[in-house]
Amino acid sequence: MFISAFPAGPLAANCYIVAAEDRAAECVVVDPGQDAAERLSSLLVQHDLVPSAVLLTHGHFDHIWSAADVARAHSVPVYVHGADRPLLTDPAKGLDPALASQLSALLGQANLEEPADLRELSGGETLALAGLELSVEHVPGHTPGSVCYGLASGTGDEPVLFTGDLLFAGSIGRTDFPGGDHAEIMRSLERVCRDWPDGTDVRPGHGPQTTIGRERATNPFLGDIPGR
Repeated sequence: MFISAFPAGPLAANCYIVAAEDRAAECVVVDPGQDAAERLSSLLVQHDLVPSAVLLTHGHFDHIWSAADVARAHSVPVYVHGADRPLLTDPAKGLDPALASQLSALLGQANLEEPADLRELSGGETLALAGLELSVEHVPGHTPGSVCYGLASGTGDEPVLFTGDLLFAGSIGRTDFPGGDHAEIMRSLERVCRDWPDGTDVRPGHGPQTTIGRERATNPFLGDIPGR
């Protein structure tokens, strides 16, 4: 398994390249956010990889900003949960008015396009892409359409889970934006912590990687989750 990551844009959203192995010809790209295209292109050339799909964990602008551009450049589909589809062309829908105003001032009136080949997820699917089998788990709470992408085995013997803004090292996703729901994100976290083993390699939407076991033991937001 080959996984490469870099933080993109002012909010440092993690963009991931995932392949069955280094120089495996094909890969998937997870969450190409703001200003991700140039760095992503360089890494693809460095590792002789070509994307076969773009996977979005949710629809917030810092995770989806370059998705249409990357998809168009490589003629590949973009996968997103249907509940977050409206955010791809109108990112302000997922922000409170003050932050939406700041976003407009920072970025101008950007016209985001929906990817030409957009494929909606509902959760429960298994995606066979680039020699990988990725499970899709619907984990609402941060946004209505948040999903995790899972691999049964990763760089070692343990599973890998791309959690987006559901779970971070030492924290969880915020729920005060439109569409956020604290009770719902806690249900999603409980399900993820129950279904994935402690050794699971967690690759979050921001910050360093961690494991399910480490977060169950130390994350202050998971104290009420059974089985900690």
